[in-house]
Amino acid sequence: MQLDALKAVNCDMIFKDHGVSGTKANRSGLDAMLDGLKAGDTVVVFKLDRLGRSVLHLADLLVRFQNDGIHFCSISEGINTTTPGGKLVYHLFSAFAEFQRDIIAENTIAGLAAAKRRGSKLGRPPKLDIEEILAAQRLIRQEQISTSEAARRIGASRATLARNLKNFDMS
Repeated sequence: MQLDALKAVNCDMIFKDHGVSGTKANRSGLDAMLDGLKAGDTVVVFKLDRLGRSVLHLADLLVRFQNDGIHFCSISEGINTTTPGGKLVYHLFSAFAEFQRDIIAENTIAGLAAAKRRGSKLGRPPKLDIEEILAAQRLIRQEQISTSEAARRIGASRATLARNLKNFDMS
């Protein structure tokens, strides 16, 4: 049905992702199509849900198409960005995508703030504990070895040890 509809509107090239869920991030047909697009091309789909894996993904693709000078047409929904009505739909999707991204960012910031208030330690755990830093510092001072050699002995990279020594300097 989809192929018949695309052929009926004389599509030059048809990209397929047969048997691949639309929710998958990597879809070889979609990726190949996106790689080959250039300004002035028109992307035609049977239905909107055949293109994006989510409303946000679809909106991001439509914004990308607009920015790259690529037209978009959805046969079933009657969307065509070369028409005033199609441009309106594009702007609605664009606004929705921006709204969705803002909500995600706002929720992330609120979640991090709540975690901090609960006393959660955020970020990557330290590679070296205080005992390892002190041991390396003693090796460097008492045995007069290099930071690189001290790092090798405690099982850390030179950069990690140097950064920790700098942050912990008790001179």
